[in-house]
Amino acid sequence: MKDTVFTLLSNKEIAKNTYEWVLSGDTKGIREGQFVNIKLDGFYLRRPISVCDCDGDKLTLIFKVVGDGTAKMAEAAAGEKFLVLTGLGNGYNLSKSGHAPLLIGGGAGVPPMYLAARKLCARGITPTVILGFNTLSEVFYKEQFEALGCKVLITTADGSCGIKGFVTDAMAGLEYSYFYTCGPLPMLKAVYNASATDGEFSFEERMGCGFGACMGCTCETKYGYKRICRDGPVLSKEEIVW
Repeated sequence: MKDTVFTLLSNKEIAKNTYEWVLSGDTKGIREGQFVNIKLDGFYLRRPISVCDCDGDKLTLIFKVVGDGTAKMAEAAAGEKFLVLTGLGNGYNLSKSGHAPLLIGGGAGVPPMYLAARKLCARGITPTVILGFNTLSEVFYKEQFEALGCKVLITTADGSCGIKGFVTDAMAGLEYSYFYTCGPLPMLKAVYNASATDGEFSFEERMGCGFGACMGCTCETKYGYKRICRDGPVLSKEEIVW
C-alpha cells in the first residue's frame, strides 16, 4: 500500500455518465482486481475506484457518475494532481484460470475485467468476455477487449445492443474452465447460481478507510468475517454467503 501523487493525463466521457481517467505516477505493485483510493479536495472520504489498466507509469481508471464525488472527478482537467492510495485489495488469482476462462463484468464492474483479460492474453490464454449493460448508450470497452483477441458478448436489459437480457443469458451454453466476475450484487448472485465451475467474485462495497482499519465493509463468509477492502474485494465462490 502506497500513498503517492498521480497526474491526470486525460479525462473523457466514454459512455453515458461514464468517464475514463488516464493518470501518470508510481504504479509499482498494482495488479488485476485491485482498486485505488483517491483523495478529492473538499471531501472527507476518498473514492475507491477499480483498476482498469496499469501499463508502465500509466494508470487507467473508469468510473460512473453516481454522486458528488464522482461528479467532481468528471470535471477534472488534464494536469491536475491527486493523492492516490494504491495496492489495495487482494486481486484476482489468474493462475486458476485454466485453458478457457470466462470474464463477466456488469456496468461499473467491467473495468477490472480489462486488465485481467490483458494479463491472461499475455500468458497465451484468450478468455471469453461477457459485458452487461442496461442500454446501448452505456456500452463501453467492447472494441478494447476485441483488440486483445477476446470473444466479446454484449448483453443489454432492453435489447438495444447484443443479447437482450442479462449476463446470465449469455452464459447459457458456454463452456469454460473458470470465471472471474465483478458487478452489482444482484448480478453476482445470479452469476453464482448460473455458474458451472469455480470462480472469483469482486464485490463493490461502500468503504470508509479502504485499507482495513475502520471495519466498515466487513461481510460474513463461510470462513468467518472478512473486510472487503483488505481481505477482498475478491472472494472465491466456495466461501461466499448470500
